[in-house]
Amino acid sequence: MGRVALVTGGTRGIGEAISLALKDAGYNVVATYAGNEEAANKFTADSGIPTYRFDVGDYEACQAAVQNIESDVGAIEVLINNAGITRDGTMHKMTFEQWNQVIQTNLTSCFNMCHAVLNGMRERNFGRIVNIGSINGQAGQYGQVNYAAAKSGIHGFTKALAQEGAAKGITVNAIAPGYIATEMVRAVPENVLEKIVARIPVGRLGEASEIARGVMFLVADDAGFVTGSTLSINGGQHMY
Repeated sequence: MGRVALVTGGTRGIGEAISLALKDAGYNVVATYAGNEEAANKFTADSGIPTYRFDVGDYEACQAAVQNIESDVGAIEVLINNAGITRDGTMHKMTFEQWNQVIQTNLTSCFNMCHAVLNGMRERNFGRIVNIGSINGQAGQYGQVNYAAAKSGIHGFTKALAQEGAAKGITVNAIAPGYIATEMVRAVPENVLEKIVARIPVGRLGEASEIARGVMFLVADDAGFVTGSTLSINGGQHMY
């Protein structure tokens, strides 16, 4: 049986592509989801990958879920922090709830999940953690102070935790996707989407599978000398 890999937000979009790539590579994959039970059930039926529903922004829920998953499946050796939401709005109109929901789900979740698996990884002298950031955490984006702050925080979190885990064989890296052809991006009005694509030097949106390939490189057993890095996969839109 392959290493156990946990993908948060792993049933749709980029998370789904990561989950499927890990499974195809022989990992024993578990995916989490927040609320779309219909999509999660279809994902499990199609892929055979088990899913667990809990709020990654809730510390106690994460602790309990990790205990359940490790009891059911085995020790988590690979963690992909992919779960994320948007609650867009300009600062002068943004509510505290919109701010807090995004920070909790996108950034605090990284602390919650890493805190739940880190001691086990330290005991085994092996771990692979990949945090999914964003081009908008690197460059900023109008109407996304909450999202940009959370994603930017992920990049700093990654560099700090990488230093703490290195001596114990735990690598911590981030991927910063650009605009990917997910359901969320495809829902953007066509005239707006055309302007987005016009700013991407390769002339197209990225594919979720391209993010998954980056993850596969970073989680490999022989990627132990790569840690504290942010891999930008954005078609040349932002070179950071």
